[in-house]
Amino acid sequence: MSQERILFLTGSLAEYSLREILSNLSQQMEFDFEIEVLGINVAALMHVDWVARKLELEGTYQRIIVPGWCQGDLKKLEELFSVPFERGPKDLYDLPEYFGREKMPIPDLDQYDIEILAEINHAPHFSPAEILKQAKHYRDSGANIIDLGCIPGEIWKDAGDVVRMLRAEDFRISIDSFNQEEVEAAVEAGAELVLSCNQSNIKWAKKLNAELVAIPDFPDQFETLVPICEELSSEGVKYRIDPILEPIGFGFTASLARYYEARKRWPEIPIMMGIGNLTELTEVDSAGVNVILAGVCQELEIHSVLTTEVINWSQSAVREFDLARKLMFHSVKNHVLPKHLESGLVVLRDSRLLKRSEEELEKLASQLKDPNVRIFAECGEIHMMNRNGHWKGTDPYQVFDEFLKQNEKLDAEHAFYLGYEISKARTALQLGKQYTQDAPLDWGFLTEKEISAVHRRKEEKKKQAKKDS
Repeated sequence: MSQERILFLTGSLAEYSLREILSNLSQQMEFDFEIEVLGINVAALMHVDWVARKLELEGTYQRIIVPGWCQGDLKKLEELFSVPFERGPKDLYDLPEYFGREKMPIPDLDQYDIEILAEINHAPHFSPAEILKQAKHYRDSGANIIDLGCIPGEIWKDAGDVVRMLRAEDFRISIDSFNQEEVEAAVEAGAELVLSCNQSNIKWAKKLNAELVAIPDFPDQFETLVPICEELSSEGVKYRIDPILEPIGFGFTASLARYYEARKRWPEIPIMMGIGNLTELTEVDSAGVNVILAGVCQELEIHSVLTTEVINWSQSAVREFDLARKLMFHSVKNHVLPKHLESGLVVLRDSRLLKRSEEELEKLASQLKDPNVRIFAECGEIHMMNRNGHWKGTDPYQVFDEFLKQNEKLDAEHAFYLGYEISKARTALQLGKQYTQDAPLDWGFLTEKEISAVHRRKEEKKKQAKKDS
């Protein structure tokens, strides 16, 4: 008996991922498949009328599957092509479940080729103990090198001692200064990288026993970087270049173009990007900014970045870029979209919601036979239900007041528990997050474990029993 033959319609962006999924799935489910890429990038923008005009059917198929977002009446296509049409899932990664199989495992994301330099800004103003503490935080967050940011116009007499202290703790160190005394002391103590070098300090900087970061004399004058690179190359000095990323409103787009130009002009020279100029100077949660910049760096083969965590909205920037660089390494290397691979960077909202309908909630409420309160955040409302009724609304105070009218007086502990859960439910509704009673809201990589009230009480009783025994 011949295997079922299925045609899948898609857009160009999803072709590679779709083919990867179907290669495994077709063997598991024993069907043959073909993929037809219609003239559109995003499959979600398809409409039945458009498909009817674009699809030229060759061969025989038992069914044709269109993307789940495809709009219009599929009967039009069935009548036109005399083949059954189906809407697949809205997300191609749900195809295994659509065919009755388990969802594809998420690949391990542990490889990267972009170094993170994490800067301790105004390092001379901190004590050695404070510097060590911050350095350990950065290393735990994924930093490869600790950058000591010095203060222009001041001389840090302790630069060498601090570098020695950090080297004794196995930290790799860079020094961010144009002061010869500071830099030489740091390099002598073990700093391996110097930020930065241009015409103002190249005469003594090129004699250092350390790698240099070459920058243009003026950020918007890219050509001033050329003689610096030529001189360092001719004298065999190890260096990387940084065309300087400018903040938005001060030449950001033009500076991105300079990185592109630098990679074209110097395909073999390492490049660094100071991404802190964007994360620190753009008032927005930095996770998304870090993901985009990691993608730019990966595509341009920029293998080091300089970042920091001074401003409050960027206080987890190093950890964010650590996750982002691994995501982008896998995405670019395997030519797959950076989607459904690493959800840890979806912090404010959730990757997806498992929605219940009003009918499902009403049916559940009608089946309850006990006084235990179930809480849901669905259909834009907070829901509380038990055997005594079902209360819902957008105002948590109003919902709770209605609940109290038909339930016995609550003790302080139970009231606190319900208030805590309702607060989480309200937050989930406001942000578009999944709410599950007795479980923490998902804040991506910032999520902290939460002990449920029931489990907490069981543990407390066990501890008390041990004390009594």
